[in-house]
Amino acid sequence: MDCGIAGSEVVDDPRDLTIEYPIVEIFHSVQGEGARVGIPHIFVRFGNCNLRCEWCDTDFDTYAMQSSMDILEQILAFDCKRIIFTGGEPALQDLWPLHRILKRRGYELSIETNGTIALPEGLLDWICVSPKDQMYPQSKIKQRSGDELKCVYVGQDLTMYDDLIEGFSHHYLQPCYIEGESIEWNGRHFAQTEKVVKDNPRWRLSLQTHKWMGVD
Repeated sequence: MDCGIAGSEVVDDPRDLTIEYPIVEIFHSVQGEGARVGIPHIFVRFGNCNLRCEWCDTDFDTYAMQSSMDILEQILAFDCKRIIFTGGEPALQDLWPLHRILKRRGYELSIETNGTIALPEGLLDWICVSPKDQMYPQSKIKQRSGDELKCVYVGQDLTMYDDLIEGFSHHYLQPCYIEGESIEWNGRHFAQTEKVVKDNPRWRLSLQTHKWMGVD
């Protein structure tokens, strides 16, 4: 049985196509931060999260349930083969059905996660962990390896990452940016983070360039 999009020779398991996910939005843009800044991706933003960070810029409690088939149709509308699962917290979802559907069509799959949920081996091509234990010390980081470690800097002691940093190839500090705060407030955080990076050369500075450009 061919359960692919019309005209496709890809054969999917019908059960995979009916799985539903909480979706905030799906859009095509450039990655604005971290190691892959400037590279076009399709962003699949999931609803729900197990943390409540004050600087979060996503209304992850507002979402619509969509089937894998609905998600695939939206993804196919974009001329891009790189996908980022983000949120909210995408690791709350069973991503294997989407993995099977999308890998059959040649997509590269990445994730941005807070690391509190361990990811299955082989599920993803690129793993970015952005731990929030500087705000939630009781939240144990269970995903301790990947490609990119990206930490929002709010003045925490960087030695808290000494054990974690070894599991990642790229290490980034990102200034805490809150849209409702003043230019002066955010500017102080930029300057503080820049100084910390200069004093700690294992880390690199990550800026949210997509916000400067006014894109998603």
